[in-house]
Amino acid sequence: MGINLNYYKRKGERIMEIRGNGIAQKVLENIYKVIIGKEETVRLLLTALLADGHVLLEDVPGTGKTKLAKTLAKSLHADFSRIQFTPDLLPADITGLNIFDRQSNAFVLRKGPVFTNILLADEINRATPRTQAGLLECMEERQVTIDGTSYVPGEPFFVIATQNPVETAGTFPLPEAQMDRFMMRLSMGLPTKEEELDILSRYMEKEPLEELSGVLTLQELQQAKQEVTKIFVHRAIQEYMVDIVSATRNEESILMGVSPRGSLALLRCAKAYAWLEGRQFVIPDDIKAVAVPTLAHRLLMDFGRNDSRESTAYIRKILEQTPVPTEDFQA
Repeated sequence: MGINLNYYKRKGERIMEIRGNGIAQKVLENIYKVIIGKEETVRLLLTALLADGHVLLEDVPGTGKTKLAKTLAKSLHADFSRIQFTPDLLPADITGLNIFDRQSNAFVLRKGPVFTNILLADEINRATPRTQAGLLECMEERQVTIDGTSYVPGEPFFVIATQNPVETAGTFPLPEAQMDRFMMRLSMGLPTKEEELDILSRYMEKEPLEELSGVLTLQELQQAKQEVTKIFVHRAIQEYMVDIVSATRNEESILMGVSPRGSLALLRCAKAYAWLEGRQFVIPDDIKAVAVPTLAHRLLMDFGRNDSRESTAYIRKILEQTPVPTEDFQA
């Protein structure tokens, strides 16, 4: 899927070298030293990061969600924090609080785990709605408010939340407003036989994560995110995206379709995916690659059903039925 080019040509002339593919390949290859057989999931995770969004990883325990988050952080020389969400977790346990210091006779800020670059919110649906909402401001506003004072958690700030879609006892399902804040919903999935044999072989004598080194600085990441914003999106591609989103709002079996926030998320993800593929413009294949993980979790099916398989199947059905534009998509 997509086009892997080091540069693109117009009228037989080399226009410019595309940095996207080279940088992306360096990061992806580094992550693949630890994560085996999840190439598309890793690529989509990096897409959400470049699009300045957050990711919800839905999967059963033991599939490598935590290891993926740690590997990404180490590859980017980024600070990493992990929060194990439980029913007794309080908002202050996430954001931090002011405590009185007797020596200085003043209140001192004790920063919470959100003051980081990459935050793993493990089993987020086990926390109460109040605590979940405490993370909402950090995700949406990129700031933390403690006793009336606002702080910046980290730059960049990327949340990878996880939840087990099978075990629901003692959990608090994420409300639609919270789900809509995640740019993508991804799944690791179980490995194939060949992949699992590769895992056993690679982890036989050592832990690959311990030997992993960073390949990209946070400054280079920020520069890459700036380049993503400059990716060209043809008018026909914009209409193609709107047609897909509009189709979710005109179906009787869907109680709530994709909002304009979802449209913007689709746009940003498509631009980031195109950049990863080494292009300066978006093509329909980019939309198809990111549509399901970007839109499916935003659907609310009738009678409050929110089955991920059903919503995923519906987005795929829309992609099959929506006419694909065939124009020249370059600027």
